[in-house]
Amino acid sequence: MYKNFLKRIFDLLVSLVALIILSPVFFIVLILLFISNEGTPFFFQQRPGWKAKPFKVIKFKTMNDKKGKDGNLLPDKQRVTALGKFIRSTSLDEIPQLINVFIGDMSLIGPRPLLMGYLNFYNERQARRHEVRPGISGWAQVNGRNAISWEKKFELDIWYIENLSFWLDAKIIYLTVMKIFKREGINNDAAGTTMPPFKGSNISV
Repeated sequence: MYKNFLKRIFDLLVSLVALIILSPVFFIVLILLFISNEGTPFFFQQRPGWKAKPFKVIKFKTMNDKKGKDGNLLPDKQRVTALGKFIRSTSLDEIPQLINVFIGDMSLIGPRPLLMGYLNFYNERQARRHEVRPGISGWAQVNGRNAISWEKKFELDIWYIENLSFWLDAKIIYLTVMKIFKREGINNDAAGTTMPPFKGSNISV
């Protein structure tokens, strides 16, 4: 009952309250990024959601659009701004995703929404991560985030789906808040680097 009905109600209420409480922070960051990024404070990108249905995830934009001589974007590490590093290190860039939660594209807790291009590389078990709405935080995020392999992340995602409950969601929310305050598990993102692209797993099912 929680997975199919109460979880959505919980998401709706908590995201609304969080947006109201965090609105002063939201608008301060919005104004700072509007100035820093010359009018583009938000980052939109299509990601696969529940049942792999595409949606546009909303985040605060922490990197500029500088390109090299070849016309391609520079590596992430070279494009992340000083303000962007701070926003990432404090996870403030995730606040706009509360809008995604409120309108039903995402959940507070669930597997993180990854790139559309990864859909072709999942094996049958890994593809199960789309059986629920993607989350702002998840079991993999409080158990290693960028410090663990893709295969480990996917196993944690599936474990979450198989054990989903209100108490597990509450535990993940608590652990997420603690990690934000302690600034744990976010060193890669804060430095402007990301996980290497997922290109499939040698592990079959």
